[in-house]
Amino acid sequence: MIARDGNDGQEDAMTSQTAVFAAGCFWGVEETFRRTPGVIETAVGYTAGKTPHPTYREVCTGATHHAEAVRVEFDPDKVSYEQLLEVFWPNHNPTTLNRQGPDAGTQYRSAIYYHDDQQRTAAKASKQRLDESGRFSDPIVTEIAPASEFYL
Repeated sequence: MIARDGNDGQEDAMTSQTAVFAAGCFWGVEETFRRTPGVIETAVGYTAGKTPHPTYREVCTGATHHAEAVRVEFDPDKVSYEQLLEVFWPNHNPTTLNRQGPDAGTQYRSAIYYHDDQQRTAAKASKQRLDESGRFSDPIVTEIAPASEFYL
């Protein structure tokens, strides 16, 4: 939750939510989300691995099993989780396993890490709609899994 100072000097509570997406190298993905109206803050980091506080070098070996990811804090009154999913899908190729463009390795996998049942349901429904749309000739391989520790 973020405190926001209103016109009368009183602080109002604004409830924010968090989403985590992996779509290859995190820099371009972060920039896309940062420019999305309703997004409050973004951060790049590593998630869904087995090594606490991994370094970039460790993640690049593939041994930590982390994904390069973007944590998105957003105002659900201004942008919905479903709208964030619509930003996520076209910004990478969700049909290539562990690869985005020239970047290859498990750290570049396509994934959605959900924080609650609503996000899980929305992510699965969004993936199914896209898969059934015929937009891609290959199946979507995007992982949908519970959010875990996010390391900056």
